Order: sequence, then C-alpha cells, then structure tokens
Amino acid sequence: MAVDSWRLVTKGSVPPNFTLKDQNGRPVSLNKFKGKPVVVYFYPADETPGCTKQACAFRDSYEKFKKAGAEVLGISGDDTASHKAFAQKYRLPFTLLSDEGNRVRKEWGVPGDLFGTLPGRQTYVLDKNGVVQYIYNNQFQPEKHIGETLKILQGL
Repeated sequence: MAVDSWRLVTKGSVPPNFTLKDQNGRPVSLNKFKGKPVVVYFYPADETPGCTKQACAFRDSYEKFKKAGAEVLGISGDDTASHKAFAQKYRLPFTLLSDEGNRVRKEWGVPGDLFGTLPGRQTYVLDKNGVVQYIYNNQFQPEKHIGETLKILQGL
C-alpha cells in the first residue's frame, strides 16, 4: 500500500485509529485513550541496543508519565511473544503493541532510516483530544525521546 504524503500524521492532525495486539495478545485501540494524553512511540525492534535503552528510559521515567496523566504505547513490528519476553525481561510497565507487517507504521508515515533499511524511531505526543502536539524523530539518541516528550506533556 502506497502512503500519500498528504495522509501522513503531522502536528495538529488526528492520527488514524488502530487496533493492535498487546504483549498479552489482547486487542488495544488508540481511541480507547481519548480523554488523556498518549505517547505513541515507534521503535525498530525488541532486544536491539537502542530500543532496549529507549524502553528502559521510558520505564525509568514511567512515574513521571503517569503523573502527567499520560499513557505510553510502544509499537514495533515484532510479534506478541517477542513483546511479552521483552516486557518481562526489562520489567516494562507500559503497553507494547505488535504491528506485524508495519501497517500502522506505514499509515502514520513513520520514516525509515539508513535509506529505508531500518524502521524509524519516532515519538508522537497526543493531547487528551487525540490531536498530535509533538513529533520527535531521533534514530540514534533514543533516550532523548523521553526528556523531549516529558517537556511537552508537562505543558499540556
């Protein structure tokens, strides 16, 4: 499926809803979180050095996200079994969603890196109305997503 640039998720837009399975195999829909801020972060894969750093940084700051009233959703193309093992190994308190086939990643227009060979790392902050207030993309400094995201949440 080709992605038209005019359909990509941008600041000020309401991204398309999705329903994906979490690490426990339960379906989770984005629209279930209306009424509270949501951090949606796309990452390349479980158990890679950058993704592990990013997930652990979200874990270590999770109470700050909760204090800001926000839900955190991590999305990659890994299957639910991989997510479950990853979440258990690193004691991740937030939801990981399986986007096998990268359908949602494509619908949202998350850019790839290294000439498209690597799925991109991109974080979105949605306000309580589901409107994107911030997009942060940094493939090679995954921990920066946390600080930048918290600054935006605290200003909502």
